[in-house]
Amino acid sequence: MFEYHGWVTIQATASGDDDAALLERLVERVHRAVHDADVVDLVDLRWSAGLPMLHLGGFDKHGGTIGPRLLELFTRVGELAAGSYGLLHVWDDQDTEHDNEFRVYRMARGLVNERPDPHLSPVAPTVLDLYEL
Repeated sequence: MFEYHGWVTIQATASGDDDAALLERLVERVHRAVHDADVVDLVDLRWSAGLPMLHLGGFDKHGGTIGPRLLELFTRVGELAAGSYGLLHVWDDQDTEHDNEFRVYRMARGLVNERPDPHLSPVAPTVLDLYEL
């Protein structure tokens, strides 16, 4: 099973003082990227208190196909809006190197890097009583 949950606060710059028209255009580009990727079960792109945010989540029986496309989409959002920040948590029980742990992709200033998860890993015994490798 492949599980993923993520969020991004979309910003044009790290100053957080973005031109409203520019931000509108960036949000439209992010919307198109999400639509074109067609990989996300749950997707919510909306404005809250004048700021755009993106939420992603879902499950897939075979992460090998969705995983790379999901990460590509997450990275693309950072490329489109270089001031953006957020987290994408992924657990792929078919990943032979990380099958008992969540991985976290951190976006800061639009750049994405991978980190181990200290909160829900190892999956067994932290989240599940038993887990067969």
